[in-house]
Amino acid sequence: MGRPRTQHQSGTAVAEKTRTEYPKQYKVILLNDDYTTMEFVVYVMETVFMKTPAEAIQIMLQVHKSGRGVAGVFSKQIAEAKIDRVHAEAQREGFPLKCVMEEE
Repeated sequence: MGRPRTQHQSGTAVAEKTRTEYPKQYKVILLNDDYTTMEFVVYVMETVFMKTPAEAIQIMLQVHKSGRGVAGVFSKQIAEAKIDRVHAEAQREGFPLKCVMEEE
């Protein structure tokens, strides 16, 4: 919460609170496919999303078992950049790995 602001109207002081607006956050979600290796998904989690090896394996298993897994939550620009990087690295390695973003 911001500090109250005083606005004068016709000689009367009116207190008005200002609210801090935070940017919307977006989940980056990896989608399962039948061709991308588990090792590559772990690699992406560690290098693109800066996850520890244990976190990377846990998310990879979630993607494998349920078809999707949350890689992280970011502002829109960062989420888009991470998705672009995942798609570029997957394409370079010949994998069809895809990820999407959803507003949190």
